[in-house]
Parts: sequence; structure tokens; C-alpha cells
Amino acid sequence: MKENLNLIKRGIDELISEEELLAKLKSKKQLVVKAGFDPTAPDLHLGHTVLINKLRHFQQLGHQVIFLIGDFTGMIGDPSGKNKTRPALDEAAIKENAKSYEKQVFKILDPKLTHVRFNSEWSNKLGAEGIIKLASQYNLARMLERDDFSKRYKSNQTIALHEFLYPLIQANDSIALKADIELGGTDQKFNLLVGRELQRAFGQEPQVVITVPILEGLDGKNKMSKSLDNYVGIDEAPNEMFGKIMSISDELMWRWFDLLSFKTTDEIAELKADQTNGRNPRDIKIELAKELISRFHDEESADLAETNFINQFQKKNIPDDIEEASLFVSEGSIPLANLLKDCEMTSSTSEAIRMIKQGAVRIDEKKITDTKYKISSGTSAVYQVGKRKFKKITLQN
Repeated sequence: MKENLNLIKRGIDELISEEELLAKLKSKKQLVVKAGFDPTAPDLHLGHTVLINKLRHFQQLGHQVIFLIGDFTGMIGDPSGKNKTRPALDEAAIKENAKSYEKQVFKILDPKLTHVRFNSEWSNKLGAEGIIKLASQYNLARMLERDDFSKRYKSNQTIALHEFLYPLIQANDSIALKADIELGGTDQKFNLLVGRELQRAFGQEPQVVITVPILEGLDGKNKMSKSLDNYVGIDEAPNEMFGKIMSISDELMWRWFDLLSFKTTDEIAELKADQTNGRNPRDIKIELAKELISRFHDEESADLAETNFINQFQKKNIPDDIEEASLFVSEGSIPLANLLKDCEMTSSTSEAIRMIKQGAVRIDEKKITDTKYKISSGTSAVYQVGKRKFKKITLQN
């Protein structure tokens, strides 16, 4: 039971509640584990897989997963995290996107333990009477406590009445499916808790709520999103996936390992120790890229993508006889601008900052434009300033 609980809790943000989850697990029955996806875009990306990987953990324990496609709720538009009314999707777009979801999700989930359902199955039958009955179980004051609604209300921004229906319809999905557990991103917490309350109101045992972190995209700052063009699609070509994954920062790499990798926590800790002992983070990043590409394509494609990436990297105008330097770092890290000045790649930190702003600084061929970027001690990489200045620098503790 302890091992099962550790698997479920790995990488999650919040569990409501552990006591209830243990009681459900001890019942020995096959639990109904639900997660909803609004078909707002035709492709799933790595951000979606944080949640899908957690569904997979429940399948490994023998439980039934409901991959719920919100074709009905998609026509309302999820207001979660939005500062304005979200446009609803038309029915044709929803159907097309839903087909794509069904095809992609089985790259992770076990088809034998997965039911793909559409919430229009029961939502279309609600009618006016059913919606009024649902609405009578929840009050407006509680609805306005929701963070995104509260902010919009206080700033006199429009909140359309139909947006209040979204969490109620999502809660009704849990009632219709008799869900034991519902998973969602941290931005879905309000909706998931409404599900618990309405299940109680309709005489059901409330679902356990598990939230998972939101995965940052390629920029390392914003939620992974196709609209922000900071995503890695799971159906993208292997070479494209490899290049995108290799472009992320070393700091973000560990976040992705924690949320996306199937490696054990001990294996990830060992990789972190390797970096501390001087292993190039680029080589560790290659392991992450190959693992993810093997999962969504195959090992052969991952190996070929690695070869193509290395060949492309070596074809860059990087000299064979790069000067090497070591720099002692008393703290755990050093600002990039200071490093460039201390290693005589620029005449001053102000020049280094100017070159970084201009996009003229690269680390292992990755362009760095953040003037506050820091380099961790115990790392080794090839630094480039402008077109002709190269130096391999090792930071020592």
C-alpha cells in the first residue's frame, strides 16, 4: 500500500484527501479514475502528458481510467485561469479535435483499462430542468470566490452567465460516471472541488481530488501552450521534438525530468549527482529527449534523431582547437555576464550584458538572451561570443 501511494503521489501538487484515497485503495475494488480534456486543439503536447502519465500510474495499479473528452463543455469554454470570456468551439471543430485525441492518448494509456467517453452523452439529456437542478445545489457567493471570477468581478470585467455553468457541468460528469477519483491541473482545483460537493448533494461518496503541476513550456516561464508556441507536440516528428527538448534550459530540464520521465526518483537523483560531478548537462538532456521520443515514436527514431542533432551540431563553425579554461566559483552559481568577463571573453560585464541582449552569446550552441542568466557550478560547456570567440569553460566548486 505504501508503494502504491508513493507512486500515486509522485509529482503531484495536492491530494484531497490522503485518508479518503487510502480507504478507497483498501477497498480492493477497481476504482473509476476520471480526467477531462476539452478538445480545444487537435494535438496533445507534453504539458497534457503530465496528467496522462498520472492516469497511467493508476492503470499500473489495475484501476479503470475514464479519458473524458469535453465535447459539451467545450461549447461553453473553460474559464479557468482566463481574464476574459473564452470563446466557445463549434461542434465540427470539437469532433475533429476529439478524433485526434483518441488516436494520440493510447501512446501512453493502456487501451484495455481506458474508456474514452464524451460528456455530451449525458449532458445533452440534462435539459433546462436538469441544469436548474444542478444550479440549485451551488450558490453564487461560492462561485465568485473562484480566483479568476473574483479578479474579473473586482476589476469590472465581463463575466458571462454561461461561464458559471462550466464547473457545474464538469461536476455533473463526476456524478454521471460515479467517479472515485478526479485528476486535473492546479488551475482546475475549483472545478474538481465542486465535483466533490455536488456528488455529496446527489447522495454519492465524494471523489478524491488530485491536482498535478502545470508544465512550463520551452521558454521556462509560461504554461506550455500551442497558442504561445512554447510546446512540444507528442505527434511531432522526432527530429523536431529532439531539437526543441535540447533547447530548454538546464534548470527546466530537471523540472521536465520530475514531471515527464518514467525514471525512478533514485535514477533522477543519480543524474543530478553526475552533473554536479562535472557531466555536461547537454548529455543528460539527450537522455531525456531520447526517452520521450522513444515513448511517442520508437527507440530507432530516438537514436536517429540524436545522430541527426549531433551531426547538425558538429557542422556548425566551431573550431576543433577550442581554448579551455577553468573558473573557481565560491557560490553555487555565477551570472553569465560575470563569467564572460572573468574568462576574458568580454572586456567588461557591461559589454557581456550588451552582447547577451543582442543574442550574440551561446552556450553549447544555445542562444542566451536573459541578462540575469546564471551558470551552476560543476558544469562544463562551450561558450561563444559573437562569431569567432569560443572557449570551453569548466566551473569548479
